[in-house]
Amino acid sequence: MSQFTLLFASILGALAVIFGAFGAHAFKKILNEEQLKSFETGVKYQMYHALVLLLIGFNFNLETTVEKYMVYSFIIGVILFSFSIYGLVISSAKNKKLTFLGPITPLGGLLLVCGWCLLFYNVLYI
Repeated sequence: MSQFTLLFASILGALAVIFGAFGAHAFKKILNEEQLKSFETGVKYQMYHALVLLLIGFNFNLETTVEKYMVYSFIIGVILFSFSIYGLVISSAKNKKLTFLGPITPLGGLLLVCGWCLLFYNVLYI
């Protein structure tokens, strides 16, 4: 499970750098200021949680159910949260807003909160 966690941490971290570069350079020409801020929020959250997954992968055995759910919550949460923001921003910039992605963003955020709560529980009780 640690290798799985570190693999996802490295993938999410690399993609955060790539998406951040696109946001800072290529997308600056097609996105307005509000869209850029939203895109940057997705990148920041993705990178923060990639770093959290690195720390978890190196510091926990990841053998208990709580630890596994914590990892899954962070991974799925980042994918739902950040990638739905990317989709919303880019589709909006092309005047074809994918509105079905709107409710996915808070669901991803909820999973991120669950991951943090499970981390808290794991540190405190296990």
